[in-house]
Amino acid sequence: MPNHPAREPDFDPYDTPPDPPIHYAEQALLGALLLEPHRREAIGPLGPEHFSRPLHGAVFAAVVALTPPDPALHVREPVWLASILSHAGPTIPALTPSYLHTLIACAGMPEHAAEYAGMIRADHARRSVRVHAELLIQAACDPTLPDPAAVALARADALTALIDDLGSRFSPHPGSLPRTPSPRPPSRDTGEETTSEEQILLSTATARPDSLPTMRWLQAEDFAVPLHGQLFRCLTSLAHRGAPVDQVTVLWEAQHQGILTEAINARDVLEMLATPAGSAHHWGEQVLRRSLLHSAHTTGLRIQAYADDRTNTPHQLITGTRRALAELTAVRVRWHRATSPTPATPPRPRAPATTRASPRTPSAAPATARASR
Repeated sequence: MPNHPAREPDFDPYDTPPDPPIHYAEQALLGALLLEPHRREAIGPLGPEHFSRPLHGAVFAAVVALTPPDPALHVREPVWLASILSHAGPTIPALTPSYLHTLIACAGMPEHAAEYAGMIRADHARRSVRVHAELLIQAACDPTLPDPAAVALARADALTALIDDLGSRFSPHPGSLPRTPSPRPPSRDTGEETTSEEQILLSTATARPDSLPTMRWLQAEDFAVPLHGQLFRCLTSLAHRGAPVDQVTVLWEAQHQGILTEAINARDVLEMLATPAGSAHHWGEQVLRRSLLHSAHTTGLRIQAYADDRTNTPHQLITGTRRALAELTAVRVRWHRATSPTPATPPRPRAPATTRASPRTPSAAPATARASR
């Protein structure tokens, strides 16, 4: 057989991905400020932390920290560049005189410096939202935390505060909904512990149905196993109608709701409802906690997808993030309802006791009148 030469790879391993548009916006702004330092007064609120590259942030920090030279001197001698290099060079070794000249070559139009600064603020907002989304995902997926639900909700609060702040900085405009496809929700945990606790909840609620009216904060969608959610819906339907609740009535309701199939028969359902233990409220909290963390994970992934999509404007990102957080808030409200202690009913005030030594005034008046006769 003839020997075929090996195919050349379709890619160069030394290739680097192209820089995103924000790289050129940062270069254009810095170049404009190197050429015309007075432009910094018109670019609006901007800090070194807004830049995507530490090198650019260091140059900008020097620009705002130093006093620009006299315009006549600036035209004749490169004192401005020398000052910036001496100020930022010790902390950023990559900054060289040649790169400062590269920035000047990329200056674009210095009169557009304010627009370039707006681009930098917008991309910083996108990156900030992404970082907060990652923190929310981490909290929702870290089982080693002492209280994952509390940490996840704290991360959601921080993300909400960021979005509120960004909403005050970026004005709304038409077409504010992101067009980014939502990622697939993460798979639910259906391990042995989860499955067992959901079945114990169903058994306990069936054996002690008086707990169902106090557990309106739990929904069928909270269950990791869809079959368990369907059986819980049977329980709540019976309780809502005021019908008797036991294993047989739940089985009958399951038949009417189309739950029984060749894969799930009557004996399977009866076995699921045969192991009550402890408090239904306790097991319900366990189910809802997992549902809350799953919702936080899903919300974080969705917001992360919005932030990764550079086609989204800041307001589209803000609107999409708020909608995603609203879905988490709906579960959060039910979680607080489940975990908040029931307020004690204040005792009714007792009427003051009437003694023989202090008769009531209406009764004493006639007696006094009779004595005076």
